[in-house]
Amino acid sequence: MAKKILVVDDDPDILDAVTMILESQDYKVVTARDGIEALANLKAEKPDLMVLDLLMPKMDGWAVCKELQDPRWSKYRDVPILILTSVREEASRRRYELETGLELDVDDYVEKPFSPDILLERVKQLIKKKEKS
Repeated sequence: MAKKILVVDDDPDILDAVTMILESQDYKVVTARDGIEALANLKAEKPDLMVLDLLMPKMDGWAVCKELQDPRWSKYRDVPILILTSVREEASRRRYELETGLELDVDDYVEKPFSPDILLERVKQLIKKKEKS
């Protein structure tokens, strides 16, 4: 069965591009444009992986990561998170630690602009890792 990936980004061009790249490899793609939609779709769709942007309106990616630490979300803890953002990794990790006192608990990090090959490779690795656990 096709693996389902939740792609969360407020930029429609990025959503379209990532959707096309993933669908070219037979992944089923579900999208969200902000963190509130992302959490709703996480519950409704139970994806195998979430590709998450950090800079979004309403609820950003950092807030989504923070929310997922809440025990009410514990059954979604095994959904790997791949951050796909224009924010440099060290800057976003530092911001999250300052805001929450916690380490940013994500499985992988890809900075925009990204190459489709790198995105597909990271997605494949995370889904394989999830299947083994």
